Amino acid sequence: MLPTRTRRRSRGDIAGHILSLGARRGAGLVMTICLFGAVFLYGAFKGEAYESFVARNGEVRDVVARGFGFGVDAITITGQRELTAQEILAVGGVSERNSLPFIDVKEIRERLKSAPLLREASVRKLYPNRLVIEVTERDAHALWQKDGEIFIISADGTPIDSMHDDRFVHLPFVVGEGANMRVAEFHRIVAAAGDLKSKIRAGVLVTHRRWNIKLTTGVDVKLPEIGAEAAIAALAQLSKEQKIIDKDLISIDMRIPGRLVARVTEEAAAARAAIKKPPGRRGPA
Repeated sequence: MLPTRTRRRSRGDIAGHILSLGARRGAGLVMTICLFGAVFLYGAFKGEAYESFVARNGEVRDVVARGFGFGVDAITITGQRELTAQEILAVGGVSERNSLPFIDVKEIRERLKSAPLLREASVRKLYPNRLVIEVTERDAHALWQKDGEIFIISADGTPIDSMHDDRFVHLPFVVGEGANMRVAEFHRIVAAAGDLKSKIRAGVLVTHRRWNIKLTTGVDVKLPEIGAEAAIAALAQLSKEQKIIDKDLISIDMRIPGRLVARVTEEAAAARAAIKKPPGRRGPA
């Protein structure tokens, strides 16, 4: 058996050996980083080679951090409704080239808040390799067409963003100058339409005064300035009873209270004229 003192010296030697290994590994890490630095300083002078590497792999510091297990390997996104996870990450500038230690959460948050459809965002790091993103989207209430461009608008009529795809086609659609500020009024007209509601394609505000309703059948319904909800409800009832919407019509004018004027298509008018025309008389045999 070794003496206590000798055993202590042996443990000291072992500890010293471990420290020596750690020092050598630390020195190796430093040398690796220095090598990376030298390579990329040289690459910086070359220009394209360095930029190409960064484009594929990220900055040198991110490459090193990922090598130590601090990559962005898991991302949790909550709160989105219309935006996809890929769209949120693209806006935030987050990709597999990032590393957790060198991600600027404040910068990502500001980028996300600059997105038209996002009202609020928060970003948190959970070491060693998780990023948590929470977003609050703006409420899209309708689509508004002005000067040939379609905008997504909020409940108060404020434009949120231009329409880029068909994800919002289910929203009510209003057209015309000032129509965005009267979306609530158009909502009430649609609600009063009853069974006709599913056939309403758009509402066109005419001279800031009254609405024309465009139906999916191609018929234009001209509503009065006052009592628009009652007028559309009456039309819905008439359509239910007499199938008036299914006839060959161009427009239905309801601007005069208690009166409905329907304009038929040219084909339908010609067909009716032919029916009403008396047959020609034959001459004597």
